[in-house]
Amino acid sequence: MTTFEQMIEHGHERVCFHQDPESGLRAIVAIHSTVLGNALGGTRRWCYATEADAVHDVLRLSEGMTYKAAAAGLPMGGGKSVIMLPKPRHQPTEAEARAMGRFVDTFNGAYIAAEDVGVNTQFVDWMAMETNHVMGGETVSVGGDPSPYTARGVVNAMRGSLSQLGRPVDFSGVHVAIQGVGSVGYNIARILHEEGATLTVADINEDNIKRIHSIGDVTITDPESILTTSCDILAPCALGGVIDGKNASKLRCKIVCGAANNILDDPDEDSVVVKNAGILYAPDFVANAGGLIRLAGLYLGMSEGELNQKIEDIEPTLRQILADAEQHGMTAHAAAIKFAREKIEEGGKKSSVERMAGGQSA
Repeated sequence: MTTFEQMIEHGHERVCFHQDPESGLRAIVAIHSTVLGNALGGTRRWCYATEADAVHDVLRLSEGMTYKAAAAGLPMGGGKSVIMLPKPRHQPTEAEARAMGRFVDTFNGAYIAAEDVGVNTQFVDWMAMETNHVMGGETVSVGGDPSPYTARGVVNAMRGSLSQLGRPVDFSGVHVAIQGVGSVGYNIARILHEEGATLTVADINEDNIKRIHSIGDVTITDPESILTTSCDILAPCALGGVIDGKNASKLRCKIVCGAANNILDDPDEDSVVVKNAGILYAPDFVANAGGLIRLAGLYLGMSEGELNQKIEDIEPTLRQILADAEQHGMTAHAAAIKFAREKIEEGGKKSSVERMAGGQSA
């Protein structure tokens, strides 16, 4: 399928490619929707096997950002960018980041960049030297590291999931298996440990494994077996597509609720397998919205109280989506998409009315 065919199928507005000879930057920005507002989404630095893989990733991620913002009740659209690295773990440079900042600036605010895999606050601040349309830095930009807020949101989604199953909303004695304990996964583990959960974790990065011991008693397992660990909650917090047709029926958990984007490789099909296995799936773009809420809220001028409340609202929002899924015999993924699309449709109608009113008054 060509890029245009993928854009048409999933409703993308714009996909732009950019290369900078001096820094070696090769990047793609995808804007899925600006119906509700400017599109905010992270910049991912990754070594893709092919250009087609990079395009597929940025299209899928940007679409997810549209639904994430809509489900969280934010007047923001969905976008994403990827930087194609020449080799794995290629070290970032100021020149690369500033070139990316100049690329982002060409969108004049229609796309607002932020952090994602491979990008930290320093990289964001370098980008911010070239554009005002980036969030998540500490010295030049604002917002800081959003991962603690993403983690808080995921834990709230776990509470909503437990409630939906009729279990006490209490992590004491609850066994959670976490795949990936980088910035977000580490913070999830820290919160859950403080609330009495039993933790099993895995990560391909040895530094992350060494750090996780600082929170207390944690069981370490190998990355190949973490997904099929017998547990109450499975929390994929690394890259997406980790639950697919090969392993979906082999899961030994009661709940899947994690921080990764696009946890299900084929959400339409895999969500059915998971549901038929009697496993509750918390749609990732609902569960992991805390970081977006933080950065988008700051961009929109929300107070700390408003931001905290929106992250707390992830729990009742998820409960509503899960209840709708049960009532209508749908998968949780389908119910979440329906919920988000209704928000977008409502926002689109409101914008049309406001534009018409503006035109009449002129």
